[in-house]
Amino acid sequence: MSRVTRRALLRLTAAAPGAAAVTLAPVTFADSSAHADGRDDGPEDGPDGGPDHGRDGAPEEGRTETRTVTGRLEPGAPDLVYLPVEVPRGVRRIAVSYRYDRPAVPAGTPGNALDIGVFDERGTALPGDGFRGWSGGARTAFAISAEEATPGYLPGPVNAGTWHVALGPYTVAPQGLAYEVTVTLTHGPTGRTPRPVHPPTRARGRGRAWYRGDCHLHTVYSDGQRTPAEVAAAARAAGLDFITTTEHNTPAGHGAWEGLWGDDLLILCGEEVTTRNGHYLALGIEPGTFVDWRYRARDGAYDRYARRVHRAGGLLVPAHPHAPCVGCAWKFGMRHADAVEVWNGPWTPDDEAAVASWDGALVAAGRDGTWLPAMGNSDAHREPQPVGLPQTVVLAEDLTREAILDGLRAGRSYVAESSAVELDLTVSDDHGRHVGIGERLDADVTGPDTRVTVRARASGVAGGGELRLITDQGVLRTEPLTAEGSGELTWQTTVSHAAYVRAEARHTPADGGAPGLPGAMAAMSNPIFLGAPS
Repeated sequence: MSRVTRRALLRLTAAAPGAAAVTLAPVTFADSSAHADGRDDGPEDGPDGGPDHGRDGAPEEGRTETRTVTGRLEPGAPDLVYLPVEVPRGVRRIAVSYRYDRPAVPAGTPGNALDIGVFDERGTALPGDGFRGWSGGARTAFAISAEEATPGYLPGPVNAGTWHVALGPYTVAPQGLAYEVTVTLTHGPTGRTPRPVHPPTRARGRGRAWYRGDCHLHTVYSDGQRTPAEVAAAARAAGLDFITTTEHNTPAGHGAWEGLWGDDLLILCGEEVTTRNGHYLALGIEPGTFVDWRYRARDGAYDRYARRVHRAGGLLVPAHPHAPCVGCAWKFGMRHADAVEVWNGPWTPDDEAAVASWDGALVAAGRDGTWLPAMGNSDAHREPQPVGLPQTVVLAEDLTREAILDGLRAGRSYVAESSAVELDLTVSDDHGRHVGIGERLDADVTGPDTRVTVRARASGVAGGGELRLITDQGVLRTEPLTAEGSGELTWQTTVSHAAYVRAEARHTPADGGAPGLPGAMAAMSNPIFLGAPS
C-alpha cells in the first residue's frame, strides 16, 4: 500500500492571487511496486507486483488499480492541500474515498473538518478550468466517468494526465488531523457524456405582478439532504413562483432539474461561493457557469470573480453576512454586490445585526443611488428546514429570469416569512405622484418642504404583532396588528424630515418585550427614498 507522509510534501505555494496551498508528491499508477515516497514494499495489485494486463500489455477492461495515501495536517494548515494523481491512458472511471480522525477537543475549540473535491488534467490554477467537482464535507467518496458522476461532480472523460484531489482543512484540532485518501482507477473505453438539460428562462407568469421566490437552496448536489424533486415539491407547497439552485462551489446541480420546472415554477441557476472569508450567492447565472471560491479577502482575487458573475448575467449577493460559523461572516466589503441577504432562515440575532448594518448604510448609499437592496432566503438543506422561510417577494414584469433579476437588482421587493404574509408600502405627495417599494420620489418639483403621505399595510402575521415605519432617524411610527395579523398605518411627513422610509411587520416578542428588543421579523420592505439624489 502506497503511503505519502508530510516528508513527501513538495512545495508550499501561495496560489496567487488565491488561497495558500500545499502540493504533495504525486501518486503514480505507472508502476504499482514503486511507492509515491520512493519506498518499495513488493507486490500489491497483481500477481507480479503490478496491475493485471491483457496480452497487448495494456490493463484489461474493467480491471482496477488502487492506491492509498496517508498524511497529517497540523493546526494552521493552508486552505488547500493538493494530492496529484498521475492518470494513465485507458482509464474510464476514477473513484476517490477518504477518512480522517476526529479527536475530542475542549469546549469552544473547533475539531477536525476536512473537505474534498477534484481537478482534472487541466490543472488547479485559478479560475478553475480543471474543476471537476466538490462535495465539501458532505460525502466520504465520489466517482467520475464519462457517463455519470456522483452528485456535486461533473461527468466527462477521465483523460490521461495529472489530476489533483483537493483537500480543504476547514478546521484542524490542536492534536492535528490525520487523513487517508484512497484512489481507484477502472480501465476501459470512454463512454458518452450526456448533454445536460437546463431549466428554461421563463414560466407562464401573470405579467407585471408580485412573485415569490427562494434564492438560497441546497440539495444532494452539495451538502443538502433533499433531492431536487423534493425541493421543487417543497417550493410549490410553500407558494413560491421561482427558486434558485445554489450548491456550494459547484454547478453540478444545474442540470438536475429536468421535468421539475413548469408553468407555475421558474428555476434559476446559481452557486453559493463558499470562501474562507464569507459566502456569496451568484444568482441567475448562465447554466454551467462555475465561480471559483479559492481565495480570501487579502488575496485580491474577489474582483475577478465578481466580474465573472456579472458576465454570466447573474447577481452577486453576500449571504448571511453576520453568521457566526467559521468562515461565514462577510469580509470582502460591499463593492460589486447587487443585493445583500439580510435574513437567512428562521429569524436569529445575526439577522438582526445584518438588518441593522444594512439600514445604517442606506443614507450614504441612497444619496447617489448606489444603495443595496435587501433580500431573504431559507438556505434550507434538509427536513425539517422549511423551503420559503423566508422568501423574497419581487415586483417583476413577468416570470422570467431577466425580469426577476431586474426586480431584485432594483429593490422592488420585500421579504416575508411565508406566502401567507403580505406587506405593502407606498408614498404619495400633494402633486399626485405615487411611488412604491424600491423607488424614489425625486421629481424636480419635490422640494425639502414637500409634504408626503406614507401608507403601510401588513396581513397574514400569525398571532399578531406590530407594524413599524423606519426612517434614517429610526423607528418613527408603530401600529399594533390585530390578532389575525393585519393592520394599516398612515403617516404624513416632509421630504426634509426623512431621507427614506421602510416598513417592518414584527411578531410580538416571545418574552413579552424586553426593553429595546423587538420581536422576530415577519416581513420587511426595501426602502422608498424621498428627495432627489445628491
